[in-house]
Amino acid sequence: MADEWKEMYKKPKESPAQDTGPLLFYNDLVVDHFTNPHNVGELENPDGRAVVGDPSCGDQMQVEIKVKNDFIVDIKFKSYGCPGAIATSSMMTALAKGKSIEEAKKLTDDDVVIALGGVPERKRHCSLMGVTSLLEAINDYLKKTSHTDGSVKSHDQTTQ
Repeated sequence: MADEWKEMYKKPKESPAQDTGPLLFYNDLVVDHFTNPHNVGELENPDGRAVVGDPSCGDQMQVEIKVKNDFIVDIKFKSYGCPGAIATSSMMTALAKGKSIEEAKKLTDDDVVIALGGVPERKRHCSLMGVTSLLEAINDYLKKTSHTDGSVKSHDQTTQ
């Protein structure tokens, strides 16, 4: 009886799932893209450039693209943001590099999340910032090259 109090402090054998507040769990691929992001930096004389921010969380991203024969031959990003923003931006660049402008315009935030194997629900908005900045960089490229008026819509917007 003297040791009964110790039982109160032992971890239960099966603890029910609990919302632990601000803790977020990322899978190994997301952690890898956060700790070793792909395509970070700036391009010399980019063909398209965009800076996009999310005022609700303070994240900001810059994306630059190099285009040859209407294919994205190089892409770089710089991000001021959380692990989710950096990882989704990194994956977005990996998905966009080598694609035609038309293919890249069809890239969605869901494509980025799926390619990463998922992100916590509270961080899904981060993937939208990456895709938005890509589309804005494409808009900038198209304006500069007089392909269109530069009003590129995402695949999601054109199918609604």
